[in-house]
Amino acid sequence: MAKRSKRWNSGREAVESQHRYGLDEGVALALKCASAKFDESIDIAVRLGVDPRHADQMVRGAVSLPNGTGKPVRVLVFAQGEAATAAEEAGAEYVGVDEYVQKIQGGWLEFDKAVATRDLMGKVGRLGRILGPRGLMPNPKVGTVVAPDQVAYTVKELKRGRIDFRVERAGIVHAPVGRKSMDEAAVRENVVALYKELMRLRPASAKGTYVRSIALASTMGIGVRLDLNDLARAAT
Repeated sequence: MAKRSKRWNSGREAVESQHRYGLDEGVALALKCASAKFDESIDIAVRLGVDPRHADQMVRGAVSLPNGTGKPVRVLVFAQGEAATAAEEAGAEYVGVDEYVQKIQGGWLEFDKAVATRDLMGKVGRLGRILGPRGLMPNPKVGTVVAPDQVAYTVKELKRGRIDFRVERAGIVHAPVGRKSMDEAAVRENVVALYKELMRLRPASAKGTYVRSIALASTMGIGVRLDLNDLARAAT
């Protein structure tokens, strides 16, 4: 059996693995267990009662976290003309078309989010095999393929902390909801915002219990399970 680190053992002593913690206590514990020397991400794992193999049960979307993720976001925008100017003014780090298509085909991936105007998807579509598996491909379902007049708004939203999410094959949604350096109230608000959006996206074909379990954990920390009833009350 692999030897556990002192940090892991300390976290395990602080967290009861089978206990469901109230939202406030759970957030506080997740932050407490973030004891690494770097600014750990606080991530959420939501197990849903859906079967992603069926198209009508695929849960996918985007949400603007009220307090952001605590991490700077580098945005690449495929745009030209006035839309390109608007993207630069909104704070996008990289703006262009052909030069960035070529750079990505050559292995360049130094950005966190990509946005494209609809008229350029013919060119951007060539990058699907590269960007798709990495979750970087512009997609209309998560609001990153937009009309030219929506470019500035989209860039600002991404810079403020809009995240996109997608249920995985096992029926779990993973997403960042903060950083160790953020306060408890900020992380709590982010958790509630994501929960509300997941509930809004509940597929009509999903039967039985929709949200089955939720856990919070820092990058190097122990998972903290949340009380679903308490979270539901906080979201009302």
